[in-house]
Amino acid sequence: MLNCIRVQNLAIIEALEVEFAPGLNVITGETGAGKSILITALDLVLGGKASSEIVRAGAEKAEVEALFDISKLPSVQARLKGLELEEADELIVRRVIQAQGRSRAYINGRMATQQNLRTLAAGLADISSQHQHHSLTDPRTHLASLDAFAKLEKPLAALLKTYREAERLSNELSAIQAAARDRADREDLLRFQLNELEEADPQPGEEESLESERGRLRHAETLASAATGAESQLYAADRSVSEQIAKIIANLERASELDATLRTPLESLRGALSEVEDAAAELGTYARNIQVDPIRLDELDQRAQVLARLSKKYGGTLDAAILHREEASAELLRLESVEEAIESAEANLQAALSNAAEVARKLSQKRQRAAGKLGKAISNELASLGMGGAKVVVELAKREARDERSLIVDGARLSPTGIDRCEMLIAPNKGEEAKPLGKIASGGELSRALLAIKRVLGQIGSGGTYIFDEVDTGVGGAIAEVIGRKLVEVAEHHQVICITHHAQIAVYGDAHLLVQKNNDGHRTRSEIALLSSEERAEEVARMIGGMKITKKTRAAAEDLLEQAQHSSHMTLH
Repeated sequence: MLNCIRVQNLAIIEALEVEFAPGLNVITGETGAGKSILITALDLVLGGKASSEIVRAGAEKAEVEALFDISKLPSVQARLKGLELEEADELIVRRVIQAQGRSRAYINGRMATQQNLRTLAAGLADISSQHQHHSLTDPRTHLASLDAFAKLEKPLAALLKTYREAERLSNELSAIQAAARDRADREDLLRFQLNELEEADPQPGEEESLESERGRLRHAETLASAATGAESQLYAADRSVSEQIAKIIANLERASELDATLRTPLESLRGALSEVEDAAAELGTYARNIQVDPIRLDELDQRAQVLARLSKKYGGTLDAAILHREEASAELLRLESVEEAIESAEANLQAALSNAAEVARKLSQKRQRAAGKLGKAISNELASLGMGGAKVVVELAKREARDERSLIVDGARLSPTGIDRCEMLIAPNKGEEAKPLGKIASGGELSRALLAIKRVLGQIGSGGTYIFDEVDTGVGGAIAEVIGRKLVEVAEHHQVICITHHAQIAVYGDAHLLVQKNNDGHRTRSEIALLSSEERAEEVARMIGGMKITKKTRAAAEDLLEQAQHSSHMTLH
């Protein structure tokens, strides 16, 4: 739902802020007062094209900011997350258009692209006007509308499940076939790699043990000298550590006969002497065994180079190279049985495609039955809106296969939504050929056609905002009253904003906004205000009688408002 919109320096609007209510919001005012500029402002926040020509003369920039309540629009919240923006119940969209021609967009305070806005706009708000973008003239939205009308959620979910399985198996088959096409070259490469890796035969942890031995050989003289010196000081030399400890032990043994408390440190010293002697023996062995061996060191250096080369070539580490050896061996086995793998993958795909085809055919049959009902329902709505000669045809056709990789069912391309494409066509008058909605010449006819569609589809979904402009173009009072009632019905499930010149429509609004153009002698400004009950009656009287308002027009206005209130109550209950 659109809560409010703020506009600055846009055409004749200097500055205004408009708050919208749930239900039906009507906007009235004299021709040229600036009502259509509001549509332009809304189109901008929905991702419409910006032009420097709309910047108010003398201003550096124009700015439009809108606040939407999206708490009941999970699809919009999901798209917000998809744009890597924080999920929220409110959405603030801002467009800034520089007089020099540049424009910027912001979503919840973060800079965004025009395409980001267009992505969010789907389901957020829809403008029905000859001069603005509206989703229902886009045939790509028509199949979803038909499915929603026919309540095909479960068949669609079943189809999506079978499609994804068929798509997965198709991708798997393509990968195996690609491998088969390059089989000979791939096998040669894998055999070369395996031969290289098996010849070198790297082992887990080999780098660490290799580096340890290389270190000892590079510093053999230093290590031998250190070990020999330590062994001598601990045991072999005169007045060695072990000799000194032995003397201390001898003295304490005599003393412990006089004081038994000395036996504890005495035992500790005996243990220390034993450990010193063991360490000295180990150091002596180490010193005798260590050798200066340049030949062995050269061998280790060469092995280290081999391991480094393999690591760099096969993943960056020795563990990665060892893993590649296992994977290459497994892949080579698969390639040797690729024909069997292709046969198996083809059989699996055929089974999945057969399953998907059955589901798609049943879905297509349900759509065919629903298409006639939807076309008839919209045509009936158009008749009640003064377009009795109009006829809507919901045309279904098979999707065309795009390329060889397409999943084909009965000659049609299978997609996540089935094998059908859909387009709503309209013949505005009897005897005319049905054409796409976007090719209707009259803005009033297009707006009424979209109102009829939204009236039929009105109960499907909730929360989005519908904006109608020119919906009452070229109709008389009786049809205008019908349009007003239809708008009330649509507003049961969607917020509706309607710009109108007809009192018979304006009286049905839950909120009534008046746009006025003022001139202070220097500049023209467009302003908008929410009308009170008394002000509303006065505006309706102006719409009935023109600039001169009489007692009769005021009475007629009050009568229209009273009838509309009663009619709306009856419609809702």
